[in-house]
Amino acid sequence: MTREVWITGQGLLSPLGQDLETTWAGLHDPAAIAAAADTGFLPPFTIFPASLPPLDKFVPKRGDQRAMGPLMLSGCVAAAMAMEQAGLAGAAPEVLKQINLMVGVGGGERDEKVDETILAALNGRDDGNLLAEQLQTELRPTLFLAQLPNLFAGNISIVLGVSGSSRTFMGEEAAGVDAVRVAFERIQGGQADLFLVGSAFNASRQDIPLLYQAGGYLLEDPKRPFWQRPKAGMCLGSAGAFLVIESRESAEARGAKPLARLKAVVNDRCRRDPGQATANAAREWAQVAPKPGCAVLSAATGVGPVTAEEHDFLLAKVNGPDQVQVRATAAALGHSMECAFVTNLVLAIKAAQTGKLFPALTDDPVEAAPARDFDQVLVSTWGHRRGEGLALVERI
Repeated sequence: MTREVWITGQGLLSPLGQDLETTWAGLHDPAAIAAAADTGFLPPFTIFPASLPPLDKFVPKRGDQRAMGPLMLSGCVAAAMAMEQAGLAGAAPEVLKQINLMVGVGGGERDEKVDETILAALNGRDDGNLLAEQLQTELRPTLFLAQLPNLFAGNISIVLGVSGSSRTFMGEEAAGVDAVRVAFERIQGGQADLFLVGSAFNASRQDIPLLYQAGGYLLEDPKRPFWQRPKAGMCLGSAGAFLVIESRESAEARGAKPLARLKAVVNDRCRRDPGQATANAAREWAQVAPKPGCAVLSAATGVGPVTAEEHDFLLAKVNGPDQVQVRATAAALGHSMECAFVTNLVLAIKAAQTGKLFPALTDDPVEAAPARDFDQVLVSTWGHRRGEGLALVERI
């Protein structure tokens, strides 16, 4: 018999706000969504930046604040929010050592000012000693690139005192799905009871847009309809999102109130020949088996043709017997890679609790289904170049 899995805490930083409630309100406000987009950071591309709240509450030690850049700080803050809501902030050591940490995060948070200083100093010179000295004295330890994902988890463990097992996933969108899936399956299988799961992404770095533009993925014309964009159809967005996921028995023993029930998490990948992603999604949908009339929060990236394929798949669910209601959150928040799936799970909790969605974010027929109440929300993720995942959240 599988065990029931509850979500008892959430934390979210997004381009629309520094917590879930502000973000949710922003999703109802077209002016806030329009203001969230930044076209001046690295023209001609658009990003959706996010700002950090005052750090002293979440990362009280100034040394810890200085040791981390925006990516890690976003993760720490979102994780602290989730633990606080779950009643785990400042818990006794015997409780903290039961919390297992799962993160899905990318590599390489560079200090751009240090890069510029070193390049200026080396301009026209061939001085290996100078380079070695600069690297030893200027870089924060967290900027050792090969270790960054593990250090992301390590800093959260240090700041929040979490001392259970730790696992880090890399691999863009699929990494966020895997972090949640493994925690879910381990709880269901009785291997563990309590997990802190999440991710972060910082789009406001000069190297990140350049990295994805090297693959030809970034949108130059933000007026292009979201569901009808070419391969170069993605606008990156910053985010930090964490969840406390635990067995029902663990939550009840702690006296923790559930926010929602996590019913299923599945994922797969394919070579992305035409129709393969659709076949994966159809198998996953049948495995998850959501109720007719449920809501779907899609983490579609905007990158065609896979986004067009997801559009057609979801439109059939809108117009068929499933009668789902769909929203593409990247149209308002940008796409946050590893963090996109967890961000949508946080939003799914709110949607499941209220039984209502925010207004349509695009003019496409896939988001035009009439509003109706629901108690289940499906989170759909089709990565920009690999990976398809689904998670089902249910009101308790």
